[in-house]
Amino acid sequence: MASLISVNVGLPRDVEWQGKTVHTGVWKRSVTGRVMARRLNLDGDGQGDLAGHGGQHRAVMVYQLDSYRYWETYLKRHDFDYGQFGENLTVEGLADAEVCIGDRYRIGGALFEVSQPRVTCYRVGIRMNNPEMPALLVSHGRPGFYFRVIEEGEIGAGDEIIKVADGPGHVTVQEIDRLLYLPGHPADRLQLALRIPSLSAGWKQSLEALLTAEKNQSGGNAGLAPKSSSPPAWSGFRRLRVAAVHQESADVRSFLLESEDRRPLPTPLPGQFVAFKLAIEKDSVPVMRSYSLSGSPNAGMYRVSVKRAAGPGSRYFHDHISAGDLLEVSAPRGGFTLAAGTGPVVLLSAGIGATPVLAMLHSLAAAGTESPREVWWFYGVRNSREHPFAEEARTLLHALPESRSYVAYSQPDAEDRIGESYDVAGHLTLAVLQQNHVPQKADFYICGPDAFLTGFTASLQSWGVPYSSIHAETFGAESALTPGIAAVASRPPHPPAGNIGTGPKVSFTRSGLTVPWDSRYTSLLEFAEACDVPVRWACRVGVCHNCESGLIGGSVRYAPEPLDRPAEGNVLICCSTPLTQVDLDL
Repeated sequence: MASLISVNVGLPRDVEWQGKTVHTGVWKRSVTGRVMARRLNLDGDGQGDLAGHGGQHRAVMVYQLDSYRYWETYLKRHDFDYGQFGENLTVEGLADAEVCIGDRYRIGGALFEVSQPRVTCYRVGIRMNNPEMPALLVSHGRPGFYFRVIEEGEIGAGDEIIKVADGPGHVTVQEIDRLLYLPGHPADRLQLALRIPSLSAGWKQSLEALLTAEKNQSGGNAGLAPKSSSPPAWSGFRRLRVAAVHQESADVRSFLLESEDRRPLPTPLPGQFVAFKLAIEKDSVPVMRSYSLSGSPNAGMYRVSVKRAAGPGSRYFHDHISAGDLLEVSAPRGGFTLAAGTGPVVLLSAGIGATPVLAMLHSLAAAGTESPREVWWFYGVRNSREHPFAEEARTLLHALPESRSYVAYSQPDAEDRIGESYDVAGHLTLAVLQQNHVPQKADFYICGPDAFLTGFTASLQSWGVPYSSIHAETFGAESALTPGIAAVASRPPHPPAGNIGTGPKVSFTRSGLTVPWDSRYTSLLEFAEACDVPVRWACRVGVCHNCESGLIGGSVRYAPEPLDRPAEGNVLICCSTPLTQVDLDL
């Protein structure tokens, strides 16, 4: 008979860890008496990071006494207290290999439903003083699970746990966990799991991505790293010749690239970018820069369009590169790509952010009547002098019978005419989209300055557009994801403090930094953090794939080995170190 052994609660607190301050509720303590189970948590309990924990589908965490005994033997430890694994309910019975998603249980005066396995998180490693714990919980099939509270009520240690309903499909917590995190994602089991109404929306989205990837025979784990695309056409850099240079506006110049033997280059996906290794100064470390492809994906040549700015990369392109020059170029990369489908598409950009969505417009126009999608082109720039691709975009839109265009000039010149070169003075806003009757059920592709991206993403979500329908591309380094870590003042990327390392060079291409590897650090993630390069992570031991980044060139060693390898051409920086010089899309 299953029973409740202990009720554990704890409010979030700040913990010092590796020189950082972590806000976490993973420290739970056993309480006496009865506790009220409410929709979002137990009385006296709280979560430190509501983006990854808490909410209706993650209201109450459950872990089993049998798993306590298992870890005592495996880890050779006997210092565990109830709540040790961050759980709210320590139970006898309810094994992960037996409990199914959607099962319902009555405990005391409350009714609960199993909603999903535990979320992998580095904080359980802090609590256990074992950083590998997030990976061990998954690989050993003992993750624990969350309850959703169906009926609020009081519960207490000693209560009997009574099963009142079976979950549809009879898919266990352990199987769901393995479907997402471990290699092998059988389509029939994914389809079965997706039919379970009580499975949380986040897990359904991940399993849907896996199912699509299985159908397309894509590599990597699309459920954890949805931005992964097809493997790059080549590793590292190859020489391409500048076939032509065109002035697109007062400050934007396009460079057409071809292979040295003039054979067609591999077809990129619309929206992808290429990285350049630029020898700006003789005998100095090459400068790495990335630029989106702006031309037709089917041209057999690549076009990049560069806006003159203060940085050395753009100045070098504008001042020194001409037709006939040879450049070191990576294969097309990136997950900001036009998805297949028949629904409406909104291409929303500002300034030089037009480049990747222009490639998407080329692709849509090439499909023409074969794929008659509604296409909305929204573009913002200062004035006609700084408006690149104006005529090109008009021609492409004219080829699409279901297209609409709207151009905003924030500082129009005296000779600019509304209705001719632009449609309105000012900036693009959500209200502009709504006034033009843009459908909410569209896919939105956004590119432009950081404020433009973050503002429109937030506005679209507040309007009710699903996050999965909002696709954004960032020029430069992406925003960091460091769950639970107290915010600190950002600094420009820089070499790590102390003596310079003697290992192979590590290039953070988006951040414009190349530094020798230093063996003081245990992973490329730690090294990036020491350089203040923006990074994204959650587990730090090769489980969650939040840290998955593009590996433009070079090779790495994994320790520990990831539970599921990343897509070809990508790397998990949280558990890898460089074997050779590496060029990272960071």
